[in-house]
Amino acid sequence: MTDASGAMAESPSPKVTLVIPALNEEPVLGLTLASLPSGLFHQVIVADNGSTDATAAVARRHGATVVSEPRRGYGGACLKALAALPPGAGIVVFMQADGSEDSAEARLLLQPILDGRAALVLGSRTLGRAEPGALLPHQAFGNLVATTLIRLLYHHRYTDLGPFRAITVEALRRLNMRDRNYGWTVEMQVRALEEGVPVLEVPVAYRRRAAGVNKVSGNFRASLRAGWVILATILRLRLASASRRYIPPQ
Repeated sequence: MTDASGAMAESPSPKVTLVIPALNEEPVLGLTLASLPSGLFHQVIVADNGSTDATAAVARRHGATVVSEPRRGYGGACLKALAALPPGAGIVVFMQADGSEDSAEARLLLQPILDGRAALVLGSRTLGRAEPGALLPHQAFGNLVATTLIRLLYHHRYTDLGPFRAITVEALRRLNMRDRNYGWTVEMQVRALEEGVPVLEVPVAYRRRAAGVNKVSGNFRASLRAGWVILATILRLRLASASRRYIPPQ
């Protein structure tokens, strides 16, 4: 595109919205929001997932837009946040509230999208630098099982199901996300393969949470339950995909 003088005009950068689902993250959310790189995000949306503490108040105090999803579920919180995207939003970054991710590395997720090399970029903790004790053994094992199942069913090798990721709004619309629980992240990755969305993984750092309580990874029974939901989600999506491709005889 050229301007009136005939010189090349730069395309405007897409607006980037940061989405942070949060459940009882009062002890750490302020630290996470204070650490965000200046000027990188057009808007920050905190999806309060039924917190009983001052999570929402902390988010507002740090300038975030707060949406409320009282029905518990990671995917449900993400869906509520997406319903509040501002006009003109072009890219969404998802990040945890607990300080385990380096928000400055959001640039690593965004760059392949801005370069036109991907529409979904996943931050891989296994390719990156995980602080000792941050990625627990049962988490690593669950990741391995889930990514192996995806490779067997879809012939694509993911290394992680980490929640730190960036995706274009256009791609999100194509994926038609529905999962309201722990299957959200893997649903996005599987649906991207089904829809032919260009996917890329980049190494990211991963730390132990800065404060507060782990709701899933720190609870072995909750981790097992989440793992089962993730595997069931992969199988459900594969069966649904197969049924869509099947053409009954006339």
